[in-house]
Amino acid sequence: MKLVDEAEITVIAGNGGNGCVGFRREKFIPLGGPDGGDGGDGGSVWLQADENLNTLVDFRHQRQFKAQRGQNGMGQQKYGKGGDDLVVMVPVGTEVHNVETEELIGDLTEHGQRLLVARGGKGGLGNMHFKSSVNRAPRQSTPGGEGEQRVLRMELKLLADVGLLGFPNAGKSTFIRAVSAATPKVADYPFTTLYPNLGVVSVEPHRSFVIADIPGLIEGAADGAGLGSLFLRHVQRTRLLLHLVDMAPMDAGVEASAAEQVRAIEHELRKYDPAMLEKPRWLVLNKADLMFEDEARQQAQAIVDELGWQGPWYMTSALSREGTRPIMLDVQRFFEEQERDEAEAAEQAAWDARGG
Repeated sequence: MKLVDEAEITVIAGNGGNGCVGFRREKFIPLGGPDGGDGGDGGSVWLQADENLNTLVDFRHQRQFKAQRGQNGMGQQKYGKGGDDLVVMVPVGTEVHNVETEELIGDLTEHGQRLLVARGGKGGLGNMHFKSSVNRAPRQSTPGGEGEQRVLRMELKLLADVGLLGFPNAGKSTFIRAVSAATPKVADYPFTTLYPNLGVVSVEPHRSFVIADIPGLIEGAADGAGLGSLFLRHVQRTRLLLHLVDMAPMDAGVEASAAEQVRAIEHELRKYDPAMLEKPRWLVLNKADLMFEDEARQQAQAIVDELGWQGPWYMTSALSREGTRPIMLDVQRFFEEQERDEAEAAEQAAWDARGG
């Protein structure tokens, strides 16, 4: 299914039911007092994260969601029934923004997590609440409160551990096919993936992580050029970035050099969100199979030297899968070490909180 990662909807909570003006009418009780009941509360609208959904495409067809209204109060001190809440299912990883105020209302990152987006109106009071020693037959009641109404913008951000960065035709789709069961389209001509692809990399039983093939970026992406920032948001949630570079561009006279491509994407990341450059990022020099081995090693070292690259770097061929497994093993070890450090830090913090 094609991934639709942004949608705008209107949510309308139910109004509260009106309070009732009523009086007791019973035989042998000539002075029956007020007995009008309260109206029921209106239903609220909730969003709930569902791991079985992976797209916001359904919201392109249905854009308005309305909860049930509360029933009016009745005589004999009968309260109106409250309106049913409306629960709208969305994919895990959905951010919810208020269109009017541009504020972030919430971020649904776990299966089953709920977010209240429109609160139902309060039920009105019946006249039994207004009786007193000086007003024994009140004809007062209050109407039900109005339910909240909001226009929401929902953005889906992929929940992947690893994000693949690179220019179009850097070999990202081929790479994710080589290391996981994902099957994105690949071709022997320059084109860019139009939709992110998720793949699960299983290093061995019970040791796995999720990798995302992010569509190729071009200069000006942060300002909306090409696919623009539409997919840059997916990189924000990843814990590690693999920056793929084509070592052997088809037309060296036209294509930017490998180092220039790396710097161009760094520039786009910095413009979109400077914090993204602080993420761990490894350099993967791809398409080594298009050169002789010695030539490929010399080219790889030249690129690393030109960039002054300080982090881990690899030379690989995604097409032949040569060199891909060592990268995946290192990624798995990186996450396990990261999780171990976090657990130790949490344990130390708990120990310090107890006074050592």
